[in-house]
Amino acid sequence: MRINKYLSECGLCSRREADRLLEAGRIYINGKKAEAGQQVDENSLVEVDGKEVRPVEAKTYLMFYKPVGVVCTFETREKNNLANYLHYPVRITYAGRLDKNSEGLLLLTDDGDLINEMMRGKNGHEKEYAVTVNKPVTDDFLERMEAGVYLKELDVTTRPCTIRQTGEKEFRIILTQGLNRQIRRMCEAFGYRVRTLKRERVVSVLLGDLKPGDYRELTEEEVCTLKEKVAANG
Repeated sequence: MRINKYLSECGLCSRREADRLLEAGRIYINGKKAEAGQQVDENSLVEVDGKEVRPVEAKTYLMFYKPVGVVCTFETREKNNLANYLHYPVRITYAGRLDKNSEGLLLLTDDGDLINEMMRGKNGHEKEYAVTVNKPVTDDFLERMEAGVYLKELDVTTRPCTIRQTGEKEFRIILTQGLNRQIRRMCEAFGYRVRTLKRERVVSVLLGDLKPGDYRELTEEEVCTLKEKVAANG
């Protein structure tokens, strides 16, 4: 199989991230620098940053309440990275990041195929957030947010979304895409600043009563439902 698919199935990262590692020259196959599209098999020695990588058999599926301040990366150069915070014994990665100043549900797994399906923007998987802003929410603001917002810095218009007010300065929003700092950018386009942002649902998985900094394994039922929903949108 291709090297990017191999690394994905190892749970190291998504195929897209594997391609970036390839471009950076951080992947070696049988002692030689890997090339894009290169094939590997069970007898190949694959190393990333000098460490051997092999496929995992039993898959891990975690839900983690990411606190504000923790950065969605496993890079050791970042002090507040996920590896340092979780100290989890299995190599896992996240399916959909949260920025440093946001909190809430983060799914972590070594199931590369699931990550790839969830990260494909065209599949439109839902993510739900509770948001607090710096001034009262108006009907005009809600209508314009729901219709789609042109983000000049990204040169893209967001997809129509579902949004409803839950307090004077609070609302809930359901997105089907994951642009960089999307909700913050959308609010800023109308003169609002996000005070708090918490992700409470990813597809069918709910944050529930999990406390900041805690994590648990998904139940078998949660994993099955998640995979069914992801496959249905794929």
